[in-house]
Parts: sequence; structure tokens; C-alpha cells
Amino acid sequence: MKRRYIKLFACMLLLVAAGTSCDNNFEEVNTNPNVPNTVTPDLLLPNIIRAPINENMGTAWGIGNSVMQYTAKIQFVNEDRYLWGEQNGIWNVTYSTLREVQNMYNIATNSSPVQKNYQAIALIMKSWMMSLVTDAYGDAPYTEAIRGKDLTYFPKYDSQETIYNGILKDLAEANGLLAPENGAVNGDILFGGDVMKWRKMANSLRLRYLMRISNKRDVKADMQAIVGNPTATPIFTSNSDNAALRYLPTVPNQFPLYTSRVGSFDEFRLSKTLGDKLMQLNDSRLGIFARPTVASVAAGKPAYVGVPNGLDDNSALTYNGGAQNVSRVGTNYYIDGFGTPTDANLNIAKGIIMTYAELQFILAEAAQKKMITGNAKEYYEKGITASFNYYALDVPAGYLTQPDVAFTDAKALELIGTQKWIALFYNGLEPWFDWRRTGFPAIKPGPSNLNQNRVPVRFTYPSSELSLNKPSIDEAVQRQGPNDINTLVWWDK
Repeated sequence: MKRRYIKLFACMLLLVAAGTSCDNNFEEVNTNPNVPNTVTPDLLLPNIIRAPINENMGTAWGIGNSVMQYTAKIQFVNEDRYLWGEQNGIWNVTYSTLREVQNMYNIATNSSPVQKNYQAIALIMKSWMMSLVTDAYGDAPYTEAIRGKDLTYFPKYDSQETIYNGILKDLAEANGLLAPENGAVNGDILFGGDVMKWRKMANSLRLRYLMRISNKRDVKADMQAIVGNPTATPIFTSNSDNAALRYLPTVPNQFPLYTSRVGSFDEFRLSKTLGDKLMQLNDSRLGIFARPTVASVAAGKPAYVGVPNGLDDNSALTYNGGAQNVSRVGTNYYIDGFGTPTDANLNIAKGIIMTYAELQFILAEAAQKKMITGNAKEYYEKGITASFNYYALDVPAGYLTQPDVAFTDAKALELIGTQKWIALFYNGLEPWFDWRRTGFPAIKPGPSNLNQNRVPVRFTYPSSELSLNKPSIDEAVQRQGPNDINTLVWWDK
């Protein structure tokens, strides 16, 4: 549009000054040959991966870890007391990044030959990002999203059921598109161009999302079809398949918290809920998630002390004698929050989409509920082992046989849910989504919570949407329920 106005203005000047017509070579003369007018999929892919992962990690740090009582705040405690306000990061980053996803898909589709692997990766990333939006907010723009070029400025809010139908369809399609013979994948900062790992991610995510909606729909046949045919629908088989972005020492792929102020990082401490559970189990992952208190180290007797969630400002800051007597979050999530490309140590923070450990717990639950064939106990113990191994740890001797870990049918779902919760530490909003479905472990609001002793179950819609697209929100609210943090989403009702 600007170029058209510039050309018109230039033509007018020519007509006035010389009485001549405009030069037909105007576009050629005024086009910079050093600036590309088109891009290839590999140039779009890094940010398509990086932006939503980083936002998911950031939201986990500010909200997800606190609501699931992995961490607790000792200063500026409103979030820990459920005074959340708007949480727009996931919404904004998803819809802005989806434009790039759609561009990548279109470029791949219009290429000759069609770049099917990039099409598939676009579908996978769209599915994962939209799952974050719908699980955090509920109904949301989907079928009419990012269609401003088509003059669709006020997209309707699709029901969560419609969104999930689309997610599952796209992931199945992606599995069928991905193949090494369909061309190399460059720009892949997640899997290094390994299309088999993208296939495994697509099908593992399908199992996650089928389990998510399993209280609303019979998903047994769909889950068994995936698990029962590893050739056609491969899934994660080890930690080497984890969909986890490895952060590097320099921008733009730094760990998101690495540039935070020390004071801001240290507002978050080990939650008493997680700390007490890990100490009860003599669980060596505690040393990854947290550090011994400064005072105990100085005294030569290192000890871990967690802070209760949901305390008021004064109680939180003075708990157990103050900050020197409560545990900071582990060094992996700040001081050592990166790894060099040649670093073989797994014991570093990563931007997680999904892990092999999580998949094993999904399969354990599915087997226990007779949704798939398989041994629930074996899946459960593989999940625990994979979680320890992810942090370069061995399962402690006797860990699997102690009373609060040993698998029994009577307590199977509680055991699976609790160990899955531990394994999902700092894994975006996934532990919150999963807890809302299962109720495990028991999460109790803190004593000074501001939500009438209720744990929130969703984010509220952005105020910008209320201003710009209110009719669509009103329709969603009428269908879903009030726009507040206590309204259950479709799969949670």
C-alpha cells in the first residue's frame, strides 16, 4: 500500500514538472535486490519452535510452578494467593506465532515438490500451541483464527471439543506426512532435522490429548490403535526422543531465566508441598529441583526447607526465620541454565514440550483403566526410572518398593498421578492441566489464598479480546460459563 502511494506521488511530480507519463520501470528501480521478498520454511522454523516454548517456560515460572506447588513465593505473593489478573502470554504468543506457522505451511504446500515434512511440522506445532490455549482458556478462535487477510477480523470462538477434534486430526495427518524421503528439514533447533522424532512426538501428543478428553469420550480404540502399531504410529521409546529444547549459552537460544535479576529469581523458593514429599520418599531429584538453605550450608549441615504456598507477604518473607532458612530453586534453572552443544550432561534445564517419562505415566494410567493392553506396573516403573535418568540420576535403591511408591491396584491412579506430578516439574502448564483432570496429588490452597479456598482451573480471556471481539466472547461465555478463573473447561466438567 505504501509503495502504491509512493508511486502515485512520484508520478504526480513527474506530470507537474515535465508533463510526461510515469516510467514503467518504477517498480524495478525502487526494488532493493538485497532484501528478500520471500522466505523458505527453514528460516521460519527456529522461531516457531523457540517462541512458544520460551513463553510456556515463562508462564510455568510465574504461575504453573506455584499453582502446582512446586515452588512458593516469599515476596510479591499475589500469584501464589491466586490473585492472577490477566495471563495473556500464552494467548498472545500462540496467535502471533500461528501466523508464521501458517506461512510455513503455505510455502511448503506451494513448493515444487511439496515439502511434506515442513507441512507436518507446521501441523504439529499448531496442535501443541492450540492445546495450550484451549487448556488454559477453554473455547478460543480456531477455525477462523489468523484469517485477517481474508477479512475475517472477528473470529468466532470454537468449542473446546471442536478444537480437540482438529488437534487430533492434524496430528494424525502429520504422522502420515513425515518421512526421510520427503526431504531434509533444516532450521530444526528441537530435533536437528530427525523426522522420525517428529513422528514420535506427534503420536505421543495424540496419546496425551486422547487421555485429556477421556472423561468426555470413549478413546480406547484410538489409543490402542496408536500403541498397538509402533511401525505405523511410532511413539517415544527413550529419553533420547524427548521433545525438549536444549538451551545454549548465547542468544537467541538462551534459557529464558538466565538473564533475570537474582532478586527476581529468588522470590521463588521450594514449595513445602513438593519438598516434604520428596524428603519423605528420600528422592534424590530434590537436589535437582532445589538447593539446601544458605544457613544450613553455613552450619555444615545442609538441609532442604520448603515454604507453604499461599502465605501473606509478611508470613512468606519471615517463614522459618527468613530467606536464609528456606531453599532456593536448583541451580539448573538459573546459574547453570544452559548447556554447550558438546555437553553430554543431561542435568541441565530444557524447554519441555513432552517427555518419555510423561508418556509412560499416560500408558500406565491407560493400562490400569483397560484402555490399552499392557502392564500398568511396568509402565509406571518405567516412567519413574525415565524421570530420574532425565536428570542423570539412578533410581535410589529400594525406592520402588517403599510403601508410598510400590505399585498396587488399590492405589494405582493416585500413585501414577503423584509420580507424574513429580516428573512434570517445571514442564510448562502441563502439570496443572493434568491435575485438573485427575485430582492427583491433593493440592490445597494456602491459608491466605484470595479465591475462597479454590484452586484456579483456567485463565480469563484477555481484555483486548473483550474490547475487540466481544460478541464472540459473549457466545463462548454463554456456552462455557462465566469468564473467571473458576469456570471448568469442557473436558474438565
